[in-house]
Amino acid sequence: MPAAFLYCADMLSPRRPDEHFAAEAALAVGLGASIALIDHDALTRGDADRAVARVPEGLGEAWYRGWMVTGDRYTELHRALVERGVHLATAPEQFRSAHELPGWYGRFATLTPSSRWIPLRAGEVPAHDALASAVGELPGGPGMVKDFVKSRKGEPEAFFIEDLGDLEAVRKVAECFIERQGPDLAGGLVLRAFEDFAGSGGRAAEARVWWVRGEPVVVGPHPDQPRTVVDPDLTGVAESVAALGCPFVTTDLAQRADGGWRVVEVGDGQVSDFPSGIDPEPLLRALSGGR
Repeated sequence: MPAAFLYCADMLSPRRPDEHFAAEAALAVGLGASIALIDHDALTRGDADRAVARVPEGLGEAWYRGWMVTGDRYTELHRALVERGVHLATAPEQFRSAHELPGWYGRFATLTPSSRWIPLRAGEVPAHDALASAVGELPGGPGMVKDFVKSRKGEPEAFFIEDLGDLEAVRKVAECFIERQGPDLAGGLVLRAFEDFAGSGGRAAEARVWWVRGEPVVVGPHPDQPRTVVDPDLTGVAESVAALGCPFVTTDLAQRADGGWRVVEVGDGQVSDFPSGIDPEPLLRALSGGR
């Protein structure tokens, strides 16, 4: 089983892990795992060979644990590592399946808000007919927009749609979102039906579950709510994770106003942040093949 981890290097001290990952990397070493460092800036610039220059040749199987990358950049990282005798435990097609909504939605459709999407290039505005078709396949009422990976939920004018039946309002919010995402638009535009996740105090409880080879090894709060006590209902989630067929994923769940729990996001675990105050040792042991 993989026992090596590839962390992002510190920009100013490239022989050390980035401060954000330093404690986790030190724990991994303490558990007997090998670690190596990736130049994330070089990777995002498209220079994968430079990005992996400090990774020892012949390291074997490894997990990437670092800042987010696109599916294309992950594929380039995989290729550069293979040339050095290193094999990412998550294949590029598995990364896309977990990282991008169109890859995971079909497996979680009954557990997550209804969604439709339109592939777009950065800066591209969806055609009227494509937008109307996508909206027409969703339930009526309020909705939201995001791209294949992220939303701008803190900016209502680029996120929330009061009425999906109002196509001009949908277009206005979509165009605002696309403009603000700029070159970072991931994959295209996603339209989702709104579900009321407002909990006590006006904010829903959110949980993040870490799955390794189909098993939930850590259940804790979402990193945005590190002190929240959560006990999510995982009914049906394990079956959907298994059907997805990816070795290391996260599922973010939010509690609706009626008390039910819904999957609001799925992610590749390699680029998912860990909440402060939660011990990552069970996760690292599971990834290393330990017990």
